[in-house]
Amino acid sequence: MKFFTKKRVVLFLLFIFPLICFLILSTGKNNFNKLPVITKNVLDVSEIDTNKQTKLVDNVSVICFLGNDVNKNKSGLFNLNEKIYKEFIDNKKFQVVAIFPEGNEIEAQKLKEQLGAFTDMKNWRFVSASKENIENFYSTFSVDEPLVDLSSSKAFLIDKKVSLRGRVGEKEGLFGYNMNSVSELKDKLKDDIKVLYYEYYAAFKERNENKADRKI
Repeated sequence: MKFFTKKRVVLFLLFIFPLICFLILSTGKNNFNKLPVITKNVLDVSEIDTNKQTKLVDNVSVICFLGNDVNKNKSGLFNLNEKIYKEFIDNKKFQVVAIFPEGNEIEAQKLKEQLGAFTDMKNWRFVSASKENIENFYSTFSVDEPLVDLSSSKAFLIDKKVSLRGRVGEKEGLFGYNMNSVSELKDKLKDDIKVLYYEYYAAFKERNENKADRKI
């Protein structure tokens, strides 16, 4: 039993055990729970973007609705910036899209400048649209909770195929993430974005393995 010294047990737990876990996970195929699709075929924001510069397809997007009073959810937006945007800023095809009604460009620009004081804004998108287009866009999410004055305190996760993602199995389901709740952003939205990216990684890996098999 001298083999199982305290030092060797500690070394095993610190180095060997995590390596074994990694090898098991890396050799498995899709051995994880995918993030549920809540709504398919959400309207692409490019259809309502006044400047036609932003699109959802082929991007992982977090959508928020600023409403007529763009400062109403200001604190929530700063939470989103700190806990989510800065975490994924260097991920490929990641963006945060803030939608606001036409006529609020000056207020939206001020808010953007405040966010940008300590943030690289390269993956933030501020999109203006008409009231009718914002309501039409949101309606394609097919969720029960309406916008209030074109605003929502929730952020919504849209995948590369322009589908709304979220959680099922919660008490009432989770189709949006409360921007005013730091814990919900950190413990749920952050984890769900990671799961979504791992889906794409696993699919990419599987395609490459299939190609290699065919060549053999």
